[in-house]
Amino acid sequence: MKKNNLIKLTLLLVAAFMLSLPVQALAGKVYKLGLSLAITGPTSDAGHPYSQGVDDYFKFVNDTKMLGDDTIDCTIRDDQYKTDKTKQNFEDFLDQGIVFYLNYSTGSTLALKKDFEEEKMPVIPASFHAGNLIDSHYIFLPIASYSAQAIGLAEYVVKNHKGKTPKVAMFIHPSAFGRGPVEDLQKAVAAGLDMEIVEVVEHGKNLDNTAMLKRLVNKGVQYVISQTVQSPVATMLKDATSLGLKANSFGEEGKLTFLGCHYTGGNDLVALAGPAAENFYWTTSYIITNEPSPGATEQLALAKRYNRGEKAANSHNYANGMMVAQVATEVIKRTKAKGKEITKENLYDELQNMNGDNAFFPGTTVGPVTYSKTDHAGVDSLQLYVVKNGAFQSADKPFIPEYTSKIK
Repeated sequence: MKKNNLIKLTLLLVAAFMLSLPVQALAGKVYKLGLSLAITGPTSDAGHPYSQGVDDYFKFVNDTKMLGDDTIDCTIRDDQYKTDKTKQNFEDFLDQGIVFYLNYSTGSTLALKKDFEEEKMPVIPASFHAGNLIDSHYIFLPIASYSAQAIGLAEYVVKNHKGKTPKVAMFIHPSAFGRGPVEDLQKAVAAGLDMEIVEVVEHGKNLDNTAMLKRLVNKGVQYVISQTVQSPVATMLKDATSLGLKANSFGEEGKLTFLGCHYTGGNDLVALAGPAAENFYWTTSYIITNEPSPGATEQLALAKRYNRGEKAANSHNYANGMMVAQVATEVIKRTKAKGKEITKENLYDELQNMNGDNAFFPGTTVGPVTYSKTDHAGVDSLQLYVVKNGAFQSADKPFIPEYTSKIK
């Protein structure tokens, strides 16, 4: 009897031990990431859908076991576009043991540049400011810089303007984010880009643009290149329309043709500006859902899977957040495939190998993501879009601005 009881007890202990093994084995490793951005406050119209894109894609990675039994845990914090809160969030993330960091604003990216260097932390911000890369080893831009975007728009103006040297004004956000491309566009002009920058306007809280628009027209300005967010651009477009100063065709004499960089456009601009958005020219490296593509299908399916509304699903800022999460996931996947431990050092090295045959095609962008030791700007290609019949559509094929290489 005692022998039978002993056997039963042994069997029970063995069974209990065996049952515990699969749980431990299947638990997998958890890779900690952090994202600090403006979900509320200034620029939240971009930050909110961006955060949703990041959150949804990482959920998708975990739900579909893209990394096997390993998972990504990305803590997302609202910093309200305040650099001090961003710094606090970053320090909290470090305490959590993050191996990769996603930042947001131009101001905080510049302010934390030394922190990133000290921590040797690979960082992808939502800011495309070219200055982020100066004296930096650990910041990686997701797509072409604001400077490249503004230069690309300026090149389009020069190539398609009829008449003498076109006169251009810049309408910018009153921050480092807005001022970023101004100097580089001025350098492009000095290097031979045949246009005149007549005035640089920093918009303020007073969004009545009447005096400004009339002044620009009186100075002979025909084109306005914007580097800001959607709301002030929408107001400007509506004001120009009501004043009869908005061009109905590209370069219409005596009127203003409006163009803008990434954060000025997208479907949200059309919703804000209505008919006044017609003929607005916009450039970014992201695809749009208005046009069929595998990337658009994937974006819409992801948003539907996680119950996002139509506005978020069709936002280029949702695509923006989705894309940086794609890059972070791909780097982790490639590092794992090489049998290496997932550390910030190994992820940093793998990022810099993302070029040539190792370029990454996320589908959410119009060109591949490429990084190297000497190039930390991701997607080099830009796509020009224009609003026709109330929706953005592609104008020509993706391109790389010529003057970005001439001013380096």
